[in-house]
Amino acid sequence: MFTPVPVGWIRSPYTETAQIPKGCGVQHVAEGVIEFAAEYEVGLTDIDGFSHLYVIWVFHRANGFDLLGAPPIDTRPHGVFATRSPRRPNPIGLTVVELLGRQGTRLAVRGVDMLDGTPVLDVKPYLSSVSDAKLRRGWLAEVEDRRKTGQCG
Repeated sequence: MFTPVPVGWIRSPYTETAQIPKGCGVQHVAEGVIEFAAEYEVGLTDIDGFSHLYVIWVFHRANGFDLLGAPPIDTRPHGVFATRSPRRPNPIGLTVVELLGRQGTRLAVRGVDMLDGTPVLDVKPYLSSVSDAKLRRGWLAEVEDRRKTGQCG
């Protein structure tokens, strides 16, 4: 076991979960900042060369978990591990953001879907080796098809 320690925090325009866009076709375009603790600044060396980053963070306001739940974009229940639900056995979030720039311990990013003050556990360069031809979207593909016919949610 290990005890996770935040390396930084998100500065986001969202202070309440209801403000974060959800639903069919939503695109996360909000800008924010990842503020790293000063002792981790050297770890940001060379991050500027990447266009996108994985951000691993904590659903710090989530309490408890559900193994099944209906996400905002579907009425059918799905397993927690097939969704992005905050109510998880380990309340860890993963988001891909676009890196807009760096100033010291601050990374300006686009695509935040976290609350202001969210603890960040880690940041890694986004590298994908999965071709579009092999990428499957699971139950989301069905929801997206319903959206195309006006039957979303």
